[in-house]
Amino acid sequence: MRLNRIAAFALAACMTVSVGCGNGSAGNLDKDTTAETVAPTVSPAADDTEDIEGVEEDMYFKECSEKLEEKAPSEILKRREGVTYPRFEAATYYSTTAERETPVNVLLPQDYSEDKKYPVVYVLHGYWCDQNQMTAENMHIAAMLTNLIADGEAEEMIVVSPYIYCSKEQAQCTAMDTANTLAYDNFINDLTTELMPFIEENYSVAVGKENTAITGFSMGGREALYIGFTYPDRFGYIGAACPAPGVISGTGEPHNLEREDFCFTDNLPYLVMISAGTKDNVVGDNPKIYHEALEQNGTQHLWHEVEGTGHDGNTVTPHLYNFFRMAFKA
Repeated sequence: MRLNRIAAFALAACMTVSVGCGNGSAGNLDKDTTAETVAPTVSPAADDTEDIEGVEEDMYFKECSEKLEEKAPSEILKRREGVTYPRFEAATYYSTTAERETPVNVLLPQDYSEDKKYPVVYVLHGYWCDQNQMTAENMHIAAMLTNLIADGEAEEMIVVSPYIYCSKEQAQCTAMDTANTLAYDNFINDLTTELMPFIEENYSVAVGKENTAITGFSMGGREALYIGFTYPDRFGYIGAACPAPGVISGTGEPHNLEREDFCFTDNLPYLVMISAGTKDNVVGDNPKIYHEALEQNGTQHLWHEVEGTGHDGNTVTPHLYNFFRMAFKA
């Protein structure tokens, strides 16, 4: 059954079109992502709460709504004295989907132990980029997540930053066109048949949708939504920062889902969160369109708008700050 209650947050007046990453303005990741905490503008949830199943899940969503912050506090992004921070470790796995060795970066918790089982969050990069985009220092993942865990604000988790361009014909993106876009879309097959089994075999992983999250930036946000809505039985926490067009019809071609299918009839996720910067001139109104489509389809989700930020780490870091604090706590 769909959840009728929708938490709606102030709408973003975004952008123009397409995807993007580290080339030119489409992926300016050199900006400082440090920002002070600012309380977001939050619209009240709809009063219609009939037909809602699962009081505990609804309470968790309410807690997430109240926990949402527009920007990450600057101190949570800084490395603290006397703390040894973990680093992303480079690994490779053989992808039968792409028929080649494929790189992936893995961040283990500070006190990682084979005697424990950890939930996993997959963080996906944007168009033209690779597995190193989301691990860059100005994304602050290692420092921010380690500090959040130390402060008791986030669960211990494994972060996986894969290479999501998946084509048998070529190893990297060559143009922003349909053929290359479909290679990114093909990652859905690589993830479920190759990468997830590789991670579960080589690391101490807690399995099940309650222990599996996916999010991403730009094209990675598109793929995270596509994958999460295709496999709600496998991903309990779904996010997207500045998601690129093409997840649903009417937002660019090729598209993955019809607008009316952008919802859940069963296997409800614990969390769906979309973030957007108000000055993102790359992906157009697409984050807002996705938000509105979810509202129209009665799909409970968080809409997170970051005032004054664009298509870069200044929007991604606040998204991850909130997503890390909410994941694996339902």
